[in-house]
Amino acid sequence: MKALLALYHRVLAALDGMRSPMLLFVRLYWGWQFAQTGWGKLHHLERITGFFASLGIPFPALNAHFVSALEFVGGLLWILGLATRPISLLLAGNMFVAYWTADRPALLSFFKDPGTFYVADPYTFLFAALLLLFFGPGRFAVDTLLAKVIALRCSGNESQTASHERRS
Repeated sequence: MKALLALYHRVLAALDGMRSPMLLFVRLYWGWQFAQTGWGKLHHLERITGFFASLGIPFPALNAHFVSALEFVGGLLWILGLATRPISLLLAGNMFVAYWTADRPALLSFFKDPGTFYVADPYTFLFAALLLLFFGPGRFAVDTLLAKVIALRCSGNESQTASHERRS
């Protein structure tokens, strides 16, 4: 039994070690997908505005510009791993609105017919956004580097303050 438990813990440790590479893969792949989608929308704003108007989205031109820029810039930021969680929150909201306005029957079928929900266009984008929102960017991200730099500067400031207080 102890050998089985030890094996189980080794497997868990190996899987934990793959968390950051997996999050990097999600960021790179889905960041590229969002960037491409946003870029396409930015170059067809009249068509996107008309589509948004047909869905009854208020201020369709403003929202077309906002969504296009959010998807393009948000995708690039995901690739870098910069502002990952705030961008993920915005992109998840964007995908929820996409479900609500363009795929409402799929959204409402979440419990009674999950297959319809899973095959809708926004699903994988929403899933990626929620994954990065809850788990963060991982180790291989500008966010992680910035957090380390800020922590070092804050700890440096605390030690300087402490030494200054001891001299006073």
